[in-house]
Amino acid sequence: VELAESGGGSVQGGGSLTLSCAPSGYRITNGNCMGWFRQKPGKEREAVARIEREYDGGTTYGDSVKGRFTASKDIANNVLFLQMNDLTPADTGMYYCAAKAECWSNGYNYWGRGVQVTVSS
Repeated sequence: VELAESGGGSVQGGGSLTLSCAPSGYRITNGNCMGWFRQKPGKEREAVARIEREYDGGTTYGDSVKGRFTASKDIANNVLFLQMNDLTPADTGMYYCAAKAECWSNGYNYWGRGVQVTVSS
């Protein structure tokens, strides 16, 4: 399984970016669990969005991105998206797509290489 992120780049504060994650060897469905994470310089990796099954709570967001970021699955095209609006310099970091082999897994089994997002003031 490989996860390939794209869509990163540089943007001014207040701007928007949309990240994409295109898996190979992994079929996105409503029943599997994926996530977006980020790692800021000098910081530990943090969860941005966790996409679980609806009866397990659905999608949850980190406190710092609630109301600004939206994760979604395009099942027809096998792509995971992260729409990021109203970006601030605090959102700067490497963004990673992740997927679980099974939703009951404690952690994420597959990770992308990451894509850089840089927000200037």
